Amino acid sequence: MRAIHIPQILNAPDKTISIDVAEHLLDLETLTPVKGELSVRHRGTFLEVSATANAIMTLECDRCLQSYNTRIQIDTSEILWLEEPAPVESSQEEVELEDLVESLPPQGYFKPDEWLYEQMCLAIPQKQICTAECKGIEITNNPPAKIDDRWAALSMLRQQLSE
Repeated sequence: MRAIHIPQILNAPDKTISIDVAEHLLDLETLTPVKGELSVRHRGTFLEVSATANAIMTLECDRCLQSYNTRIQIDTSEILWLEEPAPVESSQEEVELEDLVESLPPQGYFKPDEWLYEQMCLAIPQKQICTAECKGIEITNNPPAKIDDRWAALSMLRQQLSE
């Protein structure tokens, strides 16, 4: 996907550019290409970006450490303000609450592939569980019958500390 020059969006019908997506995104490891639609609408002082997309990814279960495939889906929208960045005067500047929004320069470029990558990453579940019934790795409380001789000194120290 190519970057979109923001003033070019004003010349599009309804000031909207729609993109059909069917490709692998750089740095996002998916089994299938990311498929969906992305729309960028120019609203004068801001861009309204929305997308619906999905892909299949291989994740690792946090409980049993087995790999499993899952579908990652997004149906999201975001407002990106159009304003020139303020010059940075010092590295220890206090950040105001209204500065904690995403903004782009009005004569700059919008990169749909980067935006879509960020949205797909946000859709990856934080708690990765293969199934609801997953019990995880079974832990046995039985110590091994024979201890490796290389660990004998550590075993003796452990016994002395427990006494």
